[in-house]
Amino acid sequence: MVRLVRKGIDLIEIVTDPFPSDEAMRRLWLAAWGDAGRESFQPLLGRSLAHMGAYDGAVLIGFVNVAWDGGVHAFILDTCVDPGFRRQGIASRLVARAAEVARARGAHWLHVDFEPHLEGFYRHCGFGPTAAGLMRLR
Repeated sequence: MVRLVRKGIDLIEIVTDPFPSDEAMRRLWLAAWGDAGRESFQPLLGRSLAHMGAYDGAVLIGFVNVAWDGGVHAFILDTCVDPGFRRQGIASRLVARAAEVARARGAHWLHVDFEPHLEGFYRHCGFGPTAAGLMRLR
């Protein structure tokens, strides 16, 4: 668990593998992405190398998933923070903790794909440029 100070008083906790409820995930997903997400997040969480949750008390306000290939490659997915908590360093701390945990669990490489407007954020988190390809399946 890692603690962040917000506005000098409240503490935000970064928790490794909290397995949040589907209700908590849907609430955050709706706030962050504009839709309720999957019917159940539990199968996804169970297959992950790790996942991090940011909590304001008992409320999930941030999330990042670390998917993996079962070997040395891990992938950052679904980084999100409730809009009311953005621009406080929470997403950066979620990604930093995800990198620490992925390294500790045997990953040698951490990948991330992102939209162009997020390049500055991910560069700040320590990701370097790389060529990649993407094929739309749907």
